[in-house]
Amino acid sequence: MPPRDIVPMARLAEELGFGELWFSEDCFFSGGIAGSAAALAATDRLPLGLGIVSAATRHPAVLAMELATLDVQFPGRIYGGIGHGVPAWLDQMGLMPPKPLSALRQCVTAVRRLLDGEELTESEHFHFDKIVLTHAPATRVPLYTGVVNERGLRLSGEIADGTVLSTLSSPAYVRWAREQVDAGARVGGRTRPHRLVTYALFSVDANPAVAKDAVRESIAFYLAAMPDNALSQVYGIRDELADLLAEGGVEHVAKNMPDSWVEDLAVAGAPDECAEKLRRLLDAGSDSIGLWLFPAADAHRIATLTAREVLTRL
Repeated sequence: MPPRDIVPMARLAEELGFGELWFSEDCFFSGGIAGSAAALAATDRLPLGLGIVSAATRHPAVLAMELATLDVQFPGRIYGGIGHGVPAWLDQMGLMPPKPLSALRQCVTAVRRLLDGEELTESEHFHFDKIVLTHAPATRVPLYTGVVNERGLRLSGEIADGTVLSTLSSPAYVRWAREQVDAGARVGGRTRPHRLVTYALFSVDANPAVAKDAVRESIAFYLAAMPDNALSQVYGIRDELADLLAEGGVEHVAKNMPDSWVEDLAVAGAPDECAEKLRRLLDAGSDSIGLWLFPAADAHRIATLTAREVLTRL
């Protein structure tokens, strides 16, 4: 979503009755902190999840300061979301940590401790020397992680308040992810409810073929970007996907992948189809679903149609 569209779309979402806003910081499109602040200032009640920023691109002390500042200005409306980040983007900046999971653990726990008012002095992936926030947050800021694979999901259950699940999450993957998160929560002795926010490539149209065509290319793009991970493994397409990629890359995948992939890995179709697919994700264990609206240039119409014809069916 271009920066110019953030404020009007946030206002529209609130007017239409959506429950939350989620803002993903993809390099090098729109800044997550600046975009979140603009969306929060333009709305009155919706919480906003920063889902996600990379643990490698901001020092945890700076990220904690930013989250605290947002919470002071908009109490109880900001959720912090932290993940690894896309390896290719981190490599462009020379920021890929040698031990990504360990770096994520330290980042999340350090941000939590700083937001809770602690002073930090430690050094591992990140160095802290008597760092404490001058302005504490107004409320307890929930922290989410954005992770995909088993070890990351278990870590999220152990140390975080919630998890952001990637686009291409099938209902089977959501159920599996919930199991991993719950296992991690038991290790960490955590008893608070752990929220799962599932991102979904989304398009709705009276003509279901139009909606499905709108997401097909993006499904292929994300499959090609992360072909060998838990998303494809749990859904059972890893080998078939590898064969398609070997034959011709992203365009070949978009043209030749089975229609069932579009049905299961995105939420697209007529309003009644979309409502049923959202219901399956909720029944599988999702607490909230972040809709990536396609086509992006038609986001206003898609959001309006969704509120009137899809949400009313749930």
